[in-house]
Amino acid sequence: MSATYNITAIQGDTFTFNFTIDTDGTPWNLTSYTAAMQVRPFVESTTKILDLTSSSGITLGGINGTVAVSVSAATMAATTAGRHVYDFKLTSAGGVTTTILSGVFIIQPEVTR
Repeated sequence: MSATYNITAIQGDTFTFNFTIDTDGTPWNLTSYTAAMQVRPFVESTTKILDLTSSSGITLGGINGTVAVSVSAATMAATTAGRHVYDFKLTSAGGVTTTILSGVFIIQPEVTR
């Protein structure tokens, strides 16, 4: 159940991305899930532009099915501007991993520093 969603962020700005995971309007109960999101220059790359988890940068909203992704301005300032790729995965307590979102992650260069 993966959806394609392209993201644009600004290098040096705080990045926030919030969404809800649901099936036909009913939110998923994310209480026992963990999450991971990686941004890489291209799919096969071993370089991680961003590496977020539910213990660092991702907050799961339990029974409401909400997801909040947050990256500090300092971390975003250290990223490489350009066109990258990402995916966002959830893993259940039983070990089942599901890719929820994937797509292009564009980091626009900052002008004002």
